[in-house]
Amino acid sequence: MALPLHELAALGTATCWATTGLISADAVRALGAFHFNLIRQVFVSAILAVIVLTFGLWAGMDAGTIGVLAVSGIIGILVGDTFNFAAVGRLGPRRAGAIFALNAPMAALMGWALLGEALPLQAWLGIGVTVAGVALAILGRPRANAHRFEMVQGTLFVGIGFALAAGFGQAAGSLIARPVMTAGLDPYVASLIRVGASGLTMGVLAATPFAPASPKTYSRAALILTAATAIIGLLIGMTLFLYALQGSKTGIIATLSATSPVIILPLLWLRTGQRPSGLSFAGAALAVAGLALIFTR
Repeated sequence: MALPLHELAALGTATCWATTGLISADAVRALGAFHFNLIRQVFVSAILAVIVLTFGLWAGMDAGTIGVLAVSGIIGILVGDTFNFAAVGRLGPRRAGAIFALNAPMAALMGWALLGEALPLQAWLGIGVTVAGVALAILGRPRANAHRFEMVQGTLFVGIGFALAAGFGQAAGSLIARPVMTAGLDPYVASLIRVGASGLTMGVLAATPFAPASPKTYSRAALILTAATAIIGLLIGMTLFLYALQGSKTGIIATLSATSPVIILPLLWLRTGQRPSGLSFAGAALAVAGLALIFTR
């Protein structure tokens, strides 16, 4: 039996995004979601450009493909990532991830409605069980002396709205990119176009009066954390995600990549020293059961 490489790549994406969610909270709160996302996109675009040009991967690109991926990047990265990090800054990585995980059923429903991606009953059941497990794993109330990553800053409902917008942006961006990726486009080239288009658009927005105010100072620690999240989340995680879209259906890939809130539980434990609740572990086990249903479809 062949290894499910594309599904494993989606789980790799989830691991990258879990790590990013954990290490980004302090940098987002220091720089603001907009400027945090802008800096990481400019940084990764430069790295991807070097990779693509060094290995001659750009050959054969056409304007139509570039346009589709540019729109996908603007929706999925500019909208999706910016709102996601805004939610992380307000809600912390655990709560923001709970709501962001709804991108999985959003993507499945849009893939079914717009791309005609028929999912068997077992896959639908697996998606539902996985999302339910993710929600259980991260929605439990924190203890009274919770770490700062568990603190809500600002209005709760605004943070929830940000996370929902992030999930929709991620789902829509995936849906737009999938037809192009199934044609066999190199994931590094696709990542460069998506991240570059989003970064360029954010750069233009940053020069307008409508952009959020830039921070007065850029601390070395915040910039190092931003660079780390860029490499882990965008360079590695997003490239794995685009590779995953080449070989499996949008809803399944979105579900597997949405398990990052479960993966973040042991990482949070290591980082904060506070053990997740029993409810969180039960949710993680339920999510694993859902993954088993997807893998054995």
